[in-house]
Amino acid sequence: MSNSPADKPCRITVRRRGPLLVEGPVEVELEDGTTVSSDRFRVALCTCRRSRRYPWCDTSHRDRERS
Repeated sequence: MSNSPADKPCRITVRRRGPLLVEGPVEVELEDGTTVSSDRFRVALCTCRRSRRYPWCDTSHRDRERS
């Protein structure tokens, strides 16, 4: 990714009770210094840390209805 002024800014959509939606492709640097990447046009980044696929959201943040 270049940082030229002609590049469109990255759009991040914030949801009240959900993931951050980031227009891709993206690279995410984790706390331990490792980097994960996705070339999808939009990715959902987990903000609750419940995801088994962290940093990618797997919808674990949703309230589960009890049957």
